[in-house]
Order: sequence, then structure tokens, then C-alpha cells
Amino acid sequence: MRIFVARLPGTPVFDPAGDQIGRVRDAVASLRGTLPPSVHGLVVEVQPRRRVFLPITRVRSIEAGSVVFSGAINLRRFEQRATETLVIGEMLDLSVEVPGGTGSEHVKVHDLAMEQVRPSEWLITKVAVVTGSRGFRRRAETRVLDWHEVRGFGVIQADQEAAALIAAFDSLRAADLASAMHSLPDKRRSEVALALDDERLADVLEELPQRDQIDILDILTPERAADVLEAMDPDDAADLLQDLPTHQAEALLSLMEPSEAAPVRRLLTYGENTAGGMMTSEPVILPPTATIADALAHIRQRDLSPAVAAQVYVTRPPTETPTGTYLGVAHFQRLLREPPSTLLGRVLDESIDPIRPEFPLPEVATGLANYNLVAVPVVDELGRLVGAVTVDDVLDHLLPEDWRERDGVFHD
Repeated sequence: MRIFVARLPGTPVFDPAGDQIGRVRDAVASLRGTLPPSVHGLVVEVQPRRRVFLPITRVRSIEAGSVVFSGAINLRRFEQRATETLVIGEMLDLSVEVPGGTGSEHVKVHDLAMEQVRPSEWLITKVAVVTGSRGFRRRAETRVLDWHEVRGFGVIQADQEAAALIAAFDSLRAADLASAMHSLPDKRRSEVALALDDERLADVLEELPQRDQIDILDILTPERAADVLEAMDPDDAADLLQDLPTHQAEALLSLMEPSEAAPVRRLLTYGENTAGGMMTSEPVILPPTATIADALAHIRQRDLSPAVAAQVYVTRPPTETPTGTYLGVAHFQRLLREPPSTLLGRVLDESIDPIRPEFPLPEVATGLANYNLVAVPVVDELGRLVGAVTVDDVLDHLLPEDWRERDGVFHD
């Protein structure tokens, strides 16, 4: 049986009873020079967001779409040993050599295949490499070679690329990719960050611990960092800038498009643990003359979080924060019960009192809990909507700063 390792990330892992206990994130191998590396096991992410080691001797089957193991799994957090190599995290995209009669050919590692050579023993036997284009109209091609045909895996490279690694993680949600990046060596994490496009990197930064965010921002050019900040939600961008030295934050703000920087600057004027400091300045806002059909089309946007998409805020024009006069909120459940042609002005819930930007964190949290709300509108002294605080915003501020790195973190 031969398994190409780059296809494993995200594969469900099942215990002997058939219950899913996690998903594969990587494979662990030991390099042995020219001999095929031995595979020690798999890195499996279990709830709550803990990476554990599954010995290859416990793996009963690896088939399309599933890994099944026997016995029990040790839930101690995986710690990589000095003699171990992460196949996906560290070996993909390496520049290696293929010796030949007229000299060595330099190629990139695209994938590696592990093969079961006897019961409970797996070796990495094949290397899929991508050759560069050579000459006019010569395209890159992929070749599968035996392990002994390739040289250079033991060399640490200063300029290792990340295309194959990113392709392996392409289907992961931003939170899962952030978890994978957090577990990578610093050098490899930087290479992946530089290779991601702005939108994807922005999504991942929002899920990373604070120190990882700052480290990644520091390796980007100021212009690229500004582009990534523009792609982030304004409240997340403001939180990140707040952790930077004042001169660096101001320099990045000055490089952002004025229209993108304006809401971030506004958020930075509020205290960190106030409604204004926590809120998103881009909730779903529509005028009272919009229809329920319009509202449903807006909350269907895939990039909206469930908390933001749970309700539509209705204001007088303009409908960008700070808006015209705030009128009320329309909950998505009510939207589903009314005819699509109904005007939003007729389905407003006016019983939810908006809060002011200066409200402190404990008061905001208490209000959400008392009234079983997932979000609450924030208005200024003129009655204009300036944003909305969602329950996930409150949780981010109530939890310890390093909560993303703790064992208690979970993702469905």
C-alpha cells in the first residue's frame, strides 16, 4: 500500500469503535541517509485543538477518506524530537538533487509517498519532484522517483519555498491552518506566511496568537503588511496594531488606503476593554426600505461569521458606519418567517437597547448574557450606529491573552 503524504492533512481518524477522534495534520519520520526514512507515526489534532502522536504501529488501515487505529491513543501533547522530521511541515518544497551522468539536476519536492513494507512498518519510498522549465516553451513536469535517486534532504535551506505545503493545507479552514502554522518551526512558518496571498494570510492572522501575529507582520514589507491589514476585519486589524509600537502602527496606517484605514483609526480611539474597542465596525446594515430578500442575500455572504450574520441592523442612510439614525435590528429567524417582499422597517425588533462605545467589558458581557444575545448594536451620542459587539468579540477579551495556545481551545 502506497500513500502520498500531502493528501493526508484533514483526513478523519477513527478509533476501534468507529468514533472520529480527530484529523491527520502531518506524518513523523526519521531520516536515515540514503536509506528510505522510517515513518514513526502521524500527528493527529484532537479536541480541544491538541496535537497528539499516533504511532504507526497502532494504525490499522489508511484508506481513502479515513485512518483507523487500534488500541488507545495517548493524549499527551506531541513534542517533536531532535531526530524526527515532519514530512509535510519540513520536507515539502525542499530543493533537492537528482544525480545524473552529466551532473546533478535541481528539483523541488512536491510530495512524498510512504509504503507499508511489512506489518506495522512504513517507509518513505518515493519522492514526487517538480522539475523547472528549461528553454523556450518547456513546462515544469512532475516525476516520481525512488528515495535513493534523490539527494539533499538533510540540508537546512535558507530559501525553502512553501507552494506544496500550502497546497496540502489548501482545504483547511483559517483556524486550522493557523494551528498548523503555529506548530511549525519559526523559519518554516515565515516561509508559509510569505507564500500565502493577502486574503488568506489575513484570515490566518486573525486566528493566530498575538506573538505569532507580530512575528509574521515583522517579516513582511511595510507595503505588504498594510495590504494584509486592509484585508483583515477592522476590529482585528485594530487589535493587532494596538500591540505594535506607536510609530510602527502609524506608519502602517499611513500606507493603507484612507477608506480602509478610517474605521481602524476610529476603533483605535476607544479603550481596549470597552464596547468601542471590541466592536466590529462592519456589521450588516441596510435601510428600512430594503426588503427581506435583500437582507437574506446579504447575510448569506460566506465571509460573515455566524454571530455577524445573525441579524441585520437597520438605519437611516448612510448605511456605512457611522450611519444615519439607528432604527432597530432584524433577526434572521424573523426574516425567514416573513414574505421576501416585506420591508425591513416592518420587522424591526426595537426591544434591544443599543449600548454606547464607552461601556466597559463586564457590562457588555452581562447584557449579552441577560438577554441571550449573540450581538448588540453600538451607537454614539448622536444615535448613529458605529458598530456591533458580538459574543465572540466578548469571549476574545474575557479569555487570557494566550488562550489560542492553550489546551482548552476548540474548533468544531
